[in-house]
Amino acid sequence: MPWLADVSQYNDAAQLIATFGDDAGFEAAARADRSRDLGNHIHFCRWRQIERLIVLLSVEQAVGTVH
Repeated sequence: MPWLADVSQYNDAAQLIATFGDDAGFEAAARADRSRDLGNHIHFCRWRQIERLIVLLSVEQAVGTVH
């Protein structure tokens, strides 16, 4: 399960989905790789979490415990 630090990560995931559609996860992964290559571990982790969130948002059923 992704951990969200704030709503901006959800907003970024939603923007990537709106812009790239089914390829949104690939774009988030590319941004994470670019951040890693630049030595920016904070943005690397942030984009990896956004990538995981995109996958979670694409699932059409409840994930985890449902009360």
